[in-house]
Amino acid sequence: MKVLLINGSPHKQGNTFLALSEAARQLEKNGIETEIVHIGVKLVRGCIACGQCKAKQLGRCVFDDDITNRISEKLPTTDALIVGSPVYYGQPNGSLLALVQRMLFSAGAQVQNKPAAAVCVCRRGGATAALNTLTMPFQMMNMPVVTSQYWNIVYGASEGQAALDAEGMQTMRTMADNMAWLLNKIHNGNTPDYPEREPWEPTNFIR
Repeated sequence: MKVLLINGSPHKQGNTFLALSEAARQLEKNGIETEIVHIGVKLVRGCIACGQCKAKQLGRCVFDDDITNRISEKLPTTDALIVGSPVYYGQPNGSLLALVQRMLFSAGAQVQNKPAAAVCVCRRGGATAALNTLTMPFQMMNMPVVTSQYWNIVYGASEGQAALDAEGMQTMRTMADNMAWLLNKIHNGNTPDYPEREPWEPTNFIR
């Protein structure tokens, strides 16, 4: 089994990458293969609702001048999806959101029933709104949404600070354990009733 993780930050190895990497390590401990891809800093088109991906049954977007279709090509061999984004003005990176919308809508049945999760990284606020926005496309595509012990949020401003958010890193691991459990239930049907989870260790802003 394989999980594709999409880093929606323009900073290739910034805090969003750290959050996704923590999830990837935990998935691999559960025997799940992972791949992290970076969307980069070049323009990503928004969907223009032309409908050509459906009318022509392309399984991909009709526009092929950005990274969207190159990432879409990975979906047939992907069993689950995690997308990560920094928070800008209470919303996810617009390039990532556009990519997710076009990729999932054009993929159609290729992504149905595949577990998915969103991860948001912020300095202080706006992460819950961004997380809701990123999760909506999964709900439209019949993709089971994987949760954690808290919302899938990690805090950090300067590069590397996300690693200091102990609860955030634990949230990533718990999400990964839940995703691995669900994947095993779907593909093997022989896992324990519930995944074993770490005791919750909250990290408060003011100490």
